[in-house]
Formats: sequence, C-alpha cells, structure tokens
Amino acid sequence: MAQPPPPPLPSSQSVQELILDGGTVPERYAYKDDKTASFDESLPLTDVPAIDLGLLTASSSSSAGEELIKLRSALTCWGCFHAINHGISCSFLDQLHELTKQFFALPKEEKEKCARAPDGIEGYGNDMVFSEQQVIDWNDRVYIIISPEDKRKLEVWPEKPETFREVIHEYSVMLRPVINNVFKAMALSLNLEENCFLNQFGERGVMFARFNYYPRCPRPDLVLGLKPHADGSAITVVLPDREVEGLQFQRDGQWFTVPTIPNALLINVGDQVEIMSNGIFKSPVHRAVTNAERDRISLAVFCTSEEENEIGPADGLINEETPRLYKKIRNYPETYFEYYQLGKRSIDAVKI
Repeated sequence: MAQPPPPPLPSSQSVQELILDGGTVPERYAYKDDKTASFDESLPLTDVPAIDLGLLTASSSSSAGEELIKLRSALTCWGCFHAINHGISCSFLDQLHELTKQFFALPKEEKEKCARAPDGIEGYGNDMVFSEQQVIDWNDRVYIIISPEDKRKLEVWPEKPETFREVIHEYSVMLRPVINNVFKAMALSLNLEENCFLNQFGERGVMFARFNYYPRCPRPDLVLGLKPHADGSAITVVLPDREVEGLQFQRDGQWFTVPTIPNALLINVGDQVEIMSNGIFKSPVHRAVTNAERDRISLAVFCTSEEENEIGPADGLINEETPRLYKKIRNYPETYFEYYQLGKRSIDAVKI
C-alpha cells in the first residue's frame, strides 16, 4: 500500500480566472520535459467502433452476437467504445451540455458557494496541489457523488442553474440501466454468466460525476487539460463536447484523438474491470489536450463498485493456461487516489 500523500497546499487560482486576467500561462501548468512537451491536437483519429446498446439487448441472438463480438474487440484493443442507441434522448443530452456551460459562466462568488474543502475531493475547484513541483491540469471542475442518493453531499452541489439538481438526478436514474446492460454485455462477450461483473459492482455501486471546463489556452503545446492517467472506476461514461475534440487515448505508445460522434456516449473501462476480466479488457491511459481558440466542456461519470465489495478476476476466466493475474481487493478507489496523487498507477499494486 502506498503511503498517503502529504496534506495539500493552498488551492491555486481557477483556470477561468487566469484567462480573464489575460496573463500568460503560469510555470506550474507547463510541461518542460521533452518526453511530455509539445502536445499535438492533430493526431490520428482512433478507430474505436460505435456499439449499438439496443442490439446488445436484442431478442435476436444473431444481432446481439455480432454486437458482442464488436464489443469484445473494442475493449480488448482500445478499452473503450462509442455507445449509440443508449436510450437517453438527444434533447436531454443537450440539457446536460447547457447546464454545464451555464454553471461555469456564473460569477465567481456563485461558483465558490459549492467549493470543495482544501482537503476534500467533492465540490467546485481544480487540482489538489501536493508539491511545488506538481504540474497542474488546465481545467476547472465540479466533482460530486450522484448515486446512491444517500451518499450525496448536497452542500457541494450547485444550486444554480436552478434545474441543476433535478436534471442530474434524472441523469443518474437514466444511466443505471445503461450501466447494467454494459456490465452484462461485457460478461457475455467473455462467455461468462451475465451477472458476474454486475454482482461485483453491486446494487449500491457509486457514481461520481465530474463536470469539466477546459478554457482556451495560449500554450496548448506545453499545457494539458488532463494529465495522462487510467481511471480507477469499473467503467466511465463520458458525454463529450459536441464540437471541440480534445480527449486522446494511448495505444502501443502512440496517442490518438477520439472523434466526436453526435449524441453518442463514450464508455471506457477502468482499472476495476481490468481486474475483473483478468487483464483481457485493458484500462486505457488517456489525457486531454488544450485548444488555443476554443473552450471545451465534458461530463464524465465514474462508476465504481461498492466499498465493501471484494473485486477480483472472474472465476470463469481462471484455469491452468490463464492463471490469476490480479489480487482480490476492496475499496479500490482509496488505493487509486493515493497512487494517482503520486503520479503512479495503482493497478500495479494489485498485480500478482
């Protein structure tokens, strides 16, 4: 187990304020290492497939079978896929986009009513800073638990826009069947009992929502909106910006830009599903680049298993030829955040 990181230093100024002040990029946001600097937003596009969630649950075994093959290939090659026909209306997704934009357009004083505590994770803010050497991400965000309801900390939920709480509650309800179907489809694609991953996730699996705002940046060649990382979730559901690309995935040491598909959700597996699948599905390393001319927003929902649930490789995947590659573990997010702040991958700690 990694040692807990030191207490955070005082919060930095919001990125939005930096832009309004019209200043240059502060040094603490810039990557100077030749291996990481010179970020390029015009990289080749991924060939991540679009998976029809309606077909995955279709009564026709042939239609579902073909889509399961596509799903397995996508999660083995990329660790992610575009979800279409997911059952959430285009007009509702538009509402989510507008709410996110409206929140970050509010006056500073209004946004700070839901500011996170200096040593907390939930609320409005930006990176927790643990050292003077830490490079800070070029984004502001709101990070809140949206499900189960009794875990919500409404004191850090925005009160404005007025419809924010109602719409986000609706979204959490709409996402649950989507998440359940994805867990079942992942298991079926590996010829496992359909509930084996869902049972590890649990009926009270937690959904964390992160509303991201990436302001335009005068030095996109030196600054990242989000540092390279893999998610500590089981799966992550992303509603990307409708117009501005910026999310990039790494495969075989090369970075690729994820194209935007109108009204699709981007779903990627996290470390927890990599563990459950015994490494067949890879939790992909990804990052967000910045843009010199346009702001970008996104909404990511991280779905993580119940704290008390033990997760581990599914028994049906373990035999003499394919031994267990990961230990069993509880409360993986705790381990994840400790390692993330240290710039390390927590999944390495649970490999056998």
